[in-house]
Amino acid sequence: LEVIKSRAVELISEEELAKKLAGSLRYNRPLKIKLGVDPTAPDIHLGHCVVLEKLREFQDLGHVAILIIGDYTARIGDPSGRSEARPLLKPEEIERNARTYVEQVFKILDEDKTRILFNSQWLEPLKLEEVSLVSSQFTLARLLERDDFQKRFRSGLPISLLEFLYPIMQAYDSVAIGADVELGGTEQKFNLLVGRDLQREYGQEPQIILTMPLLVGTDGVNKMSKSLGNYIGVSEEPQEIFGKVMSIPDSVIIDYLELTTDLDPQEIL
Repeated sequence: LEVIKSRAVELISEEELAKKLAGSLRYNRPLKIKLGVDPTAPDIHLGHCVVLEKLREFQDLGHVAILIIGDYTARIGDPSGRSEARPLLKPEEIERNARTYVEQVFKILDEDKTRILFNSQWLEPLKLEEVSLVSSQFTLARLLERDDFQKRFRSGLPISLLEFLYPIMQAYDSVAIGADVELGGTEQKFNLLVGRDLQREYGQEPQIILTMPLLVGTDGVNKMSKSLGNYIGVSEEPQEIFGKVMSIPDSVIIDYLELTTDLDPQEIL
């Protein structure tokens, strides 16, 4: 628990996780640890690595890492932290980005202990009747609890029905694989909670939620993002990575040491 909780922002809930870990030991059954990533842009950057490192820690503790490439949910686009709808990507863009993710993710994860799945496997075959059944488990009021939806609704900005479907489809991923734990950045908390709700509806034990901090980009202000150009890509040339790291403002150096290295906290301070 000490290793799992290190650097994490929120754990829902520690008591439930302790029970799952005890059962894992008793029955020699590794837990299924889920991380979903949508290939909406090529390349993995250090911001992705914060949660990937936590997934690697679960692997080192003997559990199964299940990386879900959201090749189907990427067609909708995650509305988390968005003030407007994402532009829809072409299938060939998604496929190209997904290949890049798969190539780069093993810079961090143990390939022998990682299962990579594409959520089009179970989402694409769903019929309208099944989508309606899944969607019926949630109310508009529940979906509007989401902070970014609330802000857009109050500001009179449009929210498409497609965007409302996103957290529901992502939650269905947890049902499809029977996830025990799901990891994500703090902006993913709503999506992860919806996963717990949907698992209960399907008679599954709800997944544990573990959220990780968002890494600030090289500008020292906004979260690391390719669209903002403040990122450090894991496959960039060494001299390029070095130059970007050296440009990080002093005010966020501690954050970088805490979130992107395995240095002891006492050593950092």
